[in-house]
Amino acid sequence: MSILHEECGVAALYHLPGRGVSPIWPEQGPEEISRLMPRMLLDIQNRGQLAAGFTTFNPLRNQLIDTYKNVGSVNEVFRLSHRQEFEAIMREYAGVAAIGHVRYATCGREDRSYAQPFERHHIKKHKWFSFAFNGQLANYLELREELLDNDDNYLARETDTEIIMHQMSSALSSDRPVTPLNLFRHLARKFDGAYSIVFLDALGNMIVARDPLGIKPLCYALDGPLFAAASESVALLNLGFPQERIKPVPPGSAIIVSNNEIEVQQFAPSPRHAHCFFEWIYFANVASTLDDRSVYLSRKRLGEELARLETVPVDDDSVVVPVPDTSKAAADAMAFSLKIPCVEGLIRNRYSGRTFIEGSGDRKRKAETKYTPLREVLEGKKVFLVEDSIVRATTLMVLLKRIRQMGRPREIHVRVACPPIIAPCFYGIDMSTVGELFAPKFMRGGPLSPEIEADMAAELGADSLRYLPIDSIAKAIGLDAGELCRACITAEYPTPCGQRLAQIAIANHRNKKEGRTYEPLGCVK
Repeated sequence: MSILHEECGVAALYHLPGRGVSPIWPEQGPEEISRLMPRMLLDIQNRGQLAAGFTTFNPLRNQLIDTYKNVGSVNEVFRLSHRQEFEAIMREYAGVAAIGHVRYATCGREDRSYAQPFERHHIKKHKWFSFAFNGQLANYLELREELLDNDDNYLARETDTEIIMHQMSSALSSDRPVTPLNLFRHLARKFDGAYSIVFLDALGNMIVARDPLGIKPLCYALDGPLFAAASESVALLNLGFPQERIKPVPPGSAIIVSNNEIEVQQFAPSPRHAHCFFEWIYFANVASTLDDRSVYLSRKRLGEELARLETVPVDDDSVVVPVPDTSKAAADAMAFSLKIPCVEGLIRNRYSGRTFIEGSGDRKRKAETKYTPLREVLEGKKVFLVEDSIVRATTLMVLLKRIRQMGRPREIHVRVACPPIIAPCFYGIDMSTVGELFAPKFMRGGPLSPEIEADMAAELGADSLRYLPIDSIAKAIGLDAGELCRACITAEYPTPCGQRLAQIAIANHRNKKEGRTYEPLGCVK
């Protein structure tokens, strides 16, 4: 069954005239700044491997804005391993500004029409635009029904990205140009959920905007004539922007590039923040800093907390083994605190993708080829296996079985640098039902206990299992709990539509109704 969910990455670039020479881009002319976009998308490839694309702006060509996108990784789409083909793409789409996108491989459609950016042609320049989007609208179904109530309306795809395109078109329908601020004020009034958006029109206006809760990460930087923005800071760092120039886009605000000027404007009130904690735990590149909080240091502190709570005695044959790659920082810190080695007992196949993100197909089969246990490292050892989180447990169960058979350890103690995932996500992570989650069938709505962890360990095939408590997350990230979205570990949602969808998900689970939470009205992606 199809899913609406997608966790993606967005990026933007602009070379502004009359502001000197950028030390980041001295070798090419400003009309070819778009060449930097594939490099940026590579740095956020961890956020999506299904499709990639970009839209560029060039006032000197007939196609003022033009979009290139396809299904595949950044390397495949932009032909990075084929010099002549890559150069041909870069020449055809050369521009002074660009927006880009990588799409995460959910169970959604895998054809090119679902790849982003989405471009809408129009004879009026201010109505001809392209945009890319990271997040998910929790009120997707309501917005879809509202549009289709008019028989003259038609939706070609079952995705909230198309809903956003039509809402933008509606806001821009006047013959008089609409200010960027008013455009996003309109969107904020209509949307419930998570959205980080990069926007580019045929007038050369660029907008980089973040929802009022700041659920998904988004940052920007300016150095001389070069402006850039991306879902993660690592993409800006690797372009050459100094760390101190990289700033988070304030929630409810837009960075507007227009008429050679850059402004930060607030389009919606932001009385509270709800940054997705899972970005620090799993999704983000460990080299990134999100909302001024280091991903690496957050994971390091999670590992230190695992060590502080450890009760199983360690001995000379004890080792800590991370499940590559997102668990490594936590595992290193745990091992250092416990004064035992952290070793690579699992070798990951770098070309197998991220099983949790892939979603479609047989996760169990993919998990069997994802990791190779090393017997020479594991045999006879008391292994503390560190995992960043447990969502469905499909990969972990297969992995533990393979470690037992191939690695022959003495004991396996699973340590999870995250609390139990007990509730669905409706803001962009691929888990929309209660039944697909591992923890709820053991916890049954109650608190976690040592007895429940023992039952979970037996189900997984481990000697013991230990989760981190909920309070550890905010401490590790360095933000107040009230500034984080922790819905999947607390079942408390930051938006009204998220809370309503959660109630539907719980009712579906009780009634043993299969299918995604979005299906009551017959809408799937």
